[in-house]
Amino acid sequence: MIENDYYDFYNISLKPLISPSPKAAFIRDVIADEYIGNGDDRVKNRDGYTEMLGDLFFTIPAIKAANAHRDAGAPVYLYEYQHPPKFLQQKRPSFVGTDHADEIFTVLGFCFTTTHVRLSDPCPEDEEQLSKIMMSYWGNFARTGSPNGHNLVHWPKYGAEEKYLAIGLKKQVTAQHLKKERFVFLTQTVPEKIKQHEENAERSEL
Repeated sequence: MIENDYYDFYNISLKPLISPSPKAAFIRDVIADEYIGNGDDRVKNRDGYTEMLGDLFFTIPAIKAANAHRDAGAPVYLYEYQHPPKFLQQKRPSFVGTDHADEIFTVLGFCFTTTHVRLSDPCPEDEEQLSKIMMSYWGNFARTGSPNGHNLVHWPKYGAEEKYLAIGLKKQVTAQHLKKERFVFLTQTVPEKIKQHEENAERSEL
């Protein structure tokens, strides 16, 4: 089910990014119009393009996988990590926020390594605290199947209400409907527009 669902999404939203076909060009225009608009604002172009790639390759597939596991009856804990490690912030353009896999540094406790792999500069105290929180969540999940534990902000299961944990440097908060509007656009609106486009093309050929 998950595999078929992913390939449906791939064929509709990802494959057109590299395909030269007229249908793919139509899909690219629909998606670009949603994220970028008329293209007159260079900053909006940049930010919209990076958001689009993040949604297409990471966020929307992750939500679809969470939905599939939830619907199959498995316990799911969804999160959005919102803090780029400070040692990486120094190496990135100012407009880059949190990147894919940034949480790995806190989950694996890079702030506390003292042997073969170590950071060149000490972590700030607030980042050390975040790393302890992340290690607690992940350790609890590995041991018990639930990330929740003593002195941790409650992390709700991902269910019909689509709750998830937003993990920031200073606080962790429960939120709902991660990128819902973009999810609906890419998984419902785009397929509907494609269907309408194909029907119009068929009628014009008659």
